[in-house]
This record gives sequence, C-alpha cells and structure tokens, in this order.
Amino acid sequence: MENQTFVKEFIFLGFSNHPDLYILFFFMFLAIYTITLVGNALIITLIKTDVTLHAPMYYFLTNLSFLDICYISATIPVMLINFFRLRKTISYIGCVAQLFFLITCAGTECVLLAVMAYDRYVAICSPLHYSSIMNHSACRKMAGFSWFCGLANSLVHTLLASSLIICKSNQLSHFFCDVPLLLKLSCSDTSVNEAVLHLASALIGLTPCLFTLISYIRIIGTILKIKTSKGRAKAFSTCASHLIVVIVFYGTANFNYNRPSSGYSLDIDTLVSSLYCIVTPMLNPIIYSLRNKEVKASLMKMKKIFFFGS
Repeated sequence: MENQTFVKEFIFLGFSNHPDLYILFFFMFLAIYTITLVGNALIITLIKTDVTLHAPMYYFLTNLSFLDICYISATIPVMLINFFRLRKTISYIGCVAQLFFLITCAGTECVLLAVMAYDRYVAICSPLHYSSIMNHSACRKMAGFSWFCGLANSLVHTLLASSLIICKSNQLSHFFCDVPLLLKLSCSDTSVNEAVLHLASALIGLTPCLFTLISYIRIIGTILKIKTSKGRAKAFSTCASHLIVVIVFYGTANFNYNRPSSGYSLDIDTLVSSLYCIVTPMLNPIIYSLRNKEVKASLMKMKKIFFFGS
C-alpha cells in the first residue's frame, strides 16, 4: 500500500491542450519573466541609489519589488524548462518547495500592501506626525512583520500539505503546485488542512484587505475635504500607484480562488492562474514607473547619467 500511495513526482497539465504552441508560450513567458526581473531590479536600484527616494513609501516598494522577483521565480523557471520536456513534471520535494515559496510571497504581499496603505493613510490624514510615526525603525518593523506573517503562514501550510497521502492521482491541472490542488488528490483526512486554509484566508487575506479598504476610505474622505482641485489631485497622486496595485492583486487573487470550481475549462484555469502568479508581478514596476512622478524623475536622471555621464 505504501508503494501505491507514495508519489515521487507530479505532472502539470497546464498548457497541455496546446502542444503546438509550446515554442510561442516559451518566448512569451520568457519575455514576461525578463521584464519582471529587469523592471523590479530597476526599481530597487533607483530607490537605493537616489536619495530623493529614501522615504518610507519607497522602502516598502523595495520590499514589494524583491517580493515580486521571488514570487515569479518560484513558477516561471520550472514552466520554461517543462515546455521542452515530453512529461511536464516536478519532483515531490520540488512541489513542496514551490508551495512554500508561493505561499510565503502571497501572504507577505497581502500584509505588505496593507502596511503600504497605512503609510499613505498617515501621510495624507496625519501629515504633521508622519515623520515621527513612520520613522526608520517603525518601517523596518512593519516590513519585518509582513515577512514574518508570510513565512509563518507558509510553514504551517507546507507542513500540513507534506503530511498528505497522495493516492488518487499525481496530475495537477495547473502549471504550479497549490494547496487546493493537493487536497483534491489526497485520500487522507483533509479537515485540518481545510480549516487552516480558511483561517489563513481570513487572517492573512481578508484582514489586510479590509484594513486596506478602511485606510482608503479614510484617505478619500480626507482628500475630498481639501478645498482646491490642485491640492486634491496632488494628494491622490501620492497613493494612486499603490491603489492600482492593490486592485490588480486582490482582483486577480479573488477571481483565481473564489470562483466556482465547475464550469471552467483547463485553459481558463491556466489563464486565470497566469494572471495572478505571473502577470501581476510584472505590472507592479510598470504601474509605479508610469504613475509615480518621483520614480519617473529618477528614471530620467538615471537615463541622463547612463547616456550622457552627467
């Protein structure tokens, strides 16, 4: 019985309906991966080298960019390799490792986006106390708390998932490992896993989302009280980039995990998962570079130094 229930590898079924498009998929996802790495690395470099960006908002943005690099690196390299393999597989240990990094990044990003919302709330609603509240020590603690929440949540899920007995199949209808997928393949009792999954969704997913929502309700209320339209536009511009990132992240996450399990084809599941795990990390640096005036100014400054040496 042990030999029948022990799984050494999993087979990914994502993109399996279109084998004739593997070369196209490879170059498309390679381009996305390259843009994500370069874009987020550029954001980190700008913030580290430009003193005008040494502010709490950009400190958290550095963490977000590093997080996005880790997030997409947990899925894309394995996917790119599998496009040239007859069997699209990942080892059991590799699946558990991928699960750990994906849950860590997802949980950390949820809390980090809430922290960034609080930063914008203090900046707009309590500008006179901003420097004292959002000091360097407080920022480091908030960022550290985000990473701690993500790591602790991931460790619990990973340990519980690794204790599952997989016996129904070793085929995953995606291109990455995820807890709900493994629960479907398990023939052991999954009640504890499901309870922890719902609890984590409330604590790590819903709570930061509600905190972010409340922060922006207060922010919008404060902005509307500003008498001049120029002042309102200036205040809103300081949080527009973050607000767009929040909408994209929670929008794709909600569509990925909270839609009906029936009525969707493998292609739709793969597309939605791609938007959540791959496209979102690529969009974040693009959004911040296009919507944020200070980041755009820093980019222009770096361009002049690079091309003209002054």
